[in-house]
Amino acid sequence: MDAEQLLIERVRKGDQQAFTQLVQAYQTPVYNLAYRMLGSPTEAEEAAQETFLRVYMRLSTYDAEMKFSSWILAIASHYCIDRLRRRRLSWLALDDLPEASLPDANAEAPEREALSREKEQEMQSLLALLPEAYRLVIVLRYWHDLSYEEMAGMLGTSESAVKSRLHRAREMLGGYLAKRQEAAASRRNALRRGSLEHALP
Repeated sequence: MDAEQLLIERVRKGDQQAFTQLVQAYQTPVYNLAYRMLGSPTEAEEAAQETFLRVYMRLSTYDAEMKFSSWILAIASHYCIDRLRRRRLSWLALDDLPEASLPDANAEAPEREALSREKEQEMQSLLALLPEAYRLVIVLRYWHDLSYEEMAGMLGTSESAVKSRLHRAREMLGGYLAKRQEAAASRRNALRRGSLEHALP
């Protein structure tokens, strides 16, 4: 039995200090997941507290065949999805942007910050368009780096279903982005036509 399993056994026997150690070990990934799903530090903090309360109450049901980290993230994920379904509107907070989305390193600092905020807001708004279940697989895969097997175990489905959902989520994001790019191009063309009309005698 490894150190984590020993810690879990101590919690099951009522050791409060052991539970505090578990919370300290997992509070950051749980908070980060909730923050990205809910988009609010206050709500993320509340979600983390509720997650650990549920962990404590349900620890007797934990199956050691599943990674403990995946089990905790599954509890956090289900809570966040339930909360989103009640709210029906959320922003996904991102604290790491893909390299391609980062602004030009040679730009002036204020300009870099403005561009970074603009890119982040664009990504947030795109991801917020995804239904909760599709948003979750994107977050779990690309921000928590979970395997298909781990995601399937968390979500109570098959690996093929996870891959299919992730593929569909990427397609949806690509479609949203393409529509925005088309709309932006149309606006630019309209502005050019307007400028030409004003320039003509």
